[in-house]
This record gives sequence, structure tokens and C-alpha cells, in this order.
Amino acid sequence: MSAQPLRVVVAEDDVLVREGIRRIFENVDGIRVLAAVADLPALWNAVGARRPHVVVTDIRLAPTFTDEGIRFAVELRESNPEIGVVVLSQHVDPAYVTSLFEAGASRRAYLLKQRIADTAKLAEIARTIATGGSYVDVQVVETLLSAADGRRNPMFGNLTTREREILALMAEGRSNGAIARRLLVSSRAVERHVSAIFTKLDIEDSPDSSRRVMAVLAYLSDGQADGHAAALPER
Repeated sequence: MSAQPLRVVVAEDDVLVREGIRRIFENVDGIRVLAAVADLPALWNAVGARRPHVVVTDIRLAPTFTDEGIRFAVELRESNPEIGVVVLSQHVDPAYVTSLFEAGASRRAYLLKQRIADTAKLAEIARTIATGGSYVDVQVVETLLSAADGRRNPMFGNLTTREREILALMAEGRSNGAIARRLLVSSRAVERHVSAIFTKLDIEDSPDSSRRVMAVLAYLSDGQADGHAAALPER
């Protein structure tokens, strides 16, 4: 993919936001905007005709302005799993986060709209998604963490105390290096623990960013079940 531009389709009903996202991408070397559309039918048409690497879409699009973006991402995984989707949201919604990632985290991102003004970050996320990675807005994690005390899910029973500690720090969006510094251990030790966490939680082999998202979603799932509002981690 490095030999060709990253091809992007944008879907947003608000014309100012839509044109803003288009201009952001057009000012980044190596990214080409194929189409910028306002509703779900036009989005499907653009994807079918233009074959993008990544779609950036609002959660709410015409015709119903409910969850078109999420449903599009779920359906696209079935028909075109190689196309990445960045879902933009005005608010943190745990149900939408769960729906977006429940069939797998690879090539999916959940991003709050307030972040799109950061040109470098938006471009980085698009490239990460295009290569099979994942991304969840850091505010998603911060909100869910406040509701995730007292693990009751039996799948965590096999984790050691240290593994639980590392998983909690992953849920705060910390990298392996940051976790190592926090716990005063080597990065290699953290890598071994993270690998063990993936194995014990039966998280399939995929890009590391995707596996981290799936582990954190599992860790925070009890908080969602308690009915609290929610959000997820920055790598």
C-alpha cells in the first residue's frame, strides 16, 4: 500500500464537517479522497464504485439519523472485510462501541468528532486502520474505567494478579513501555505478560493494536452491563 495513495471515502451529513474532513485529508501527502457523501445510500454507492482503503463515517446518516454508520461498518465486514472504517461520534456510547467491535477489532476505529481537528492524528488513524489495526478514543476508556470495578466475568479467573494489573493499565491506553515504567519492570517482561493475557482470553492472532482493543473490551464488559456510560483507549 505504500506505493500508492491511501484511498478514502468520507460520509457526513453536515456539509461543513464533511468538507472540513475532506480538506484535512487533501492536505496530507499520500492520502486521496475519492468521494465525500451525505447519506447511507450514497456511501454504499461510493464504496462499490471507488473501492477505498478506508471509510470515515459519522454514526448518524440519512435516512434515519440513528446508527447508520455502525450498521454500515458491521455489514461491510461481511462484504468487504479488507476496507477499514473510522466511525465518528459526537458522544461516547457504549452500545455503539460494542456493536462496532463485537465481530472483531481489526480495521475498525471509534473516534470522537472533537479529535478530527488534529490532522496528524486523523491521518495516523486512517493509516493504522488501513493496515489492519484498530483505534478507540481515549475518552471511551476513561469513562468505562470508572464503571469497571469488581470483575465478575469468569474468563478473567485464569489471569494472574500481575496480568490483571497490566490489563487494567492497557485499558488506560498505556503502551507496553509506559506500563513497564509504571510497574518498574522491563519492557520484555510486559510483552510476555501481554502475550499471556491474549492467550488466556482466547484473543485470536491479529495486529497488536486490534488484540489490545479486544482485551480491553473484554475487561470493561462488566461495566457496560451495569448500565454506565462508556469510552475506550488510545494506544
